[in-house]
Amino acid sequence: MIRDFASSALATLLVTLDPPGLAPIFLALTQGMEDQERRQVALRACFIALAILTFFALGGGEILTVLGISLPAFRIAGGLLLFWISFEMVFQSRGERKAHAAHNAVTIDQVRDIAAFPLAMPLLAGPGAITASILLAGRANSDPGLLAILIALIAAVLACCALVFLLAQRFARLLGTTGNIVLTRLLGVILAALAVQFVIDGTVAAMATSSAG
Repeated sequence: MIRDFASSALATLLVTLDPPGLAPIFLALTQGMEDQERRQVALRACFIALAILTFFALGGGEILTVLGISLPAFRIAGGLLLFWISFEMVFQSRGERKAHAAHNAVTIDQVRDIAAFPLAMPLLAGPGAITASILLAGRANSDPGLLAILIALIAAVLACCALVFLLAQRFARLLGTTGNIVLTRLLGVILAALAVQFVIDGTVAAMATSSAG
């Protein structure tokens, strides 16, 4: 149970946040900065994203209850959203959309602190990551141990993002253009399978609830 939950959560978070895919955008946003400034931006962005995702992982269920949305319905909707993200990853449109959103955020809104916006949100703690956090918290069924594992995994994946940011220049050269394309598409296929599983789980739960009622 714990192993299955942890492996599923880790795979979902890694694919949803996509640290390698964010590396080129991080380099573009921090162009002209010194290494120390880039380090501060990377660490601050990941800390902010951790706070956002932890909030939704722990309080997302209550928010849904207030809005009158059942967890099975959110699982189905979230699964469809994650599937769309995977579709964009496979056909290489997600990276272009993120880069365009980041460019607009800086040039149009003239954001001073790019660590908070657009890096922390919406590039790290975006709709996909928030949805994944709420869905995984729902699978934990309010189990304190599983929730603790989920928060630890969120922190670990964001630490991975910070490491990728700090090594972005070397990482981009190591993978090359072809390597980045192959990795993104492979992760997209994995996320598509996970998204379909969320839809199946939500449908089964909804049918079970209807039968019981």
